[in-house]
Amino acid sequence: MTLPTPADIRAATERIAPLARRTPVEPAPALAGPAAGIWLKMEIWQTTGSFKIRGALNAIAQITPAARAGGIVTASAGNHAQGVAAGAVASHVHAIIVVAHDASPAKVAALERYDPAWVELRRIGRDYDEAEAAGIQLARDIGRTFVSPYDDPAVIAGQGTVALELLADVPDLELLLVPVGGGGLAAGMALWAHHVNPAIQVIGVQSEASPAMHAALAAGRLVTVPVAESLADGLAGNIAPGSITFTLCQQHLADLVLVSEAAVAEAMRFLAAEQHVIVEGSGAVGVAALRAGVVVPPPGCRVSIVLSGRNVTLDRLRAVL
Repeated sequence: MTLPTPADIRAATERIAPLARRTPVEPAPALAGPAAGIWLKMEIWQTTGSFKIRGALNAIAQITPAARAGGIVTASAGNHAQGVAAGAVASHVHAIIVVAHDASPAKVAALERYDPAWVELRRIGRDYDEAEAAGIQLARDIGRTFVSPYDDPAVIAGQGTVALELLADVPDLELLLVPVGGGGLAAGMALWAHHVNPAIQVIGVQSEASPAMHAALAAGRLVTVPVAESLADGLAGNIAPGSITFTLCQQHLADLVLVSEAAVAEAMRFLAAEQHVIVEGSGAVGVAALRAGVVVPPPGCRVSIVLSGRNVTLDRLRAVL
């Protein structure tokens, strides 16, 4: 599989513009401490409530006419599925979306609101790993294109547009904190950041409950890890064998750190209290790393954190708060 390039990210910006929003950047003075400033990239205000629509739209736009006519398949913890669903309806491409039985009820409910003429939802598997395996096999069995949430150059390029916008708005950033699950967002953002300025440090943040990329980078190869229940459900699951995100994260991440469930919950509360925003656990891990002291920016450093999504159930939010 060919690795994406900065040119692919720039081209993706034009492709996704009709449906994906250019999200704002907000200062977070309550987080800054000794840093010169901290800016939050507000992907919570993205269409569908998550950055995932960027990669989904870019991938669907590049599928051949014959493949589009045949339809697509994807598997997702929920946010990528919503991105694919929105893109499928807009493009008149039929999509089968596989989610696990443990997927977030809020994300499943959102999927059920899409036009069933274009979006067919299937619940398969106990967890994300089983749903992904089922989705890949289903695509093979019925001859459809599988749109991976992360292991796809077009998806990675689409996610890289987050960094393109961010560094256009705040060009002198020195440190980026990015959530990591399968690694598509981190890979795309780091690729663009180092195209603009190789000195920018990109640090990935992952939940202790599902440390697949962290374990892979430590081992120097993709490995399978146990996955526990997590507030950061959008980051949960293992990584498909041979995923190009591993290679890109190896090349471009300065570090990948882990945060506890307690730290994620505290970050969600902090963001509600200080920034007055609702952020799902997956989107709050960067703030968790900073608040818990897992990442300590040098004095005077200019930092950005991606708030990657807002799709959390009311019951879970109530329990956290």
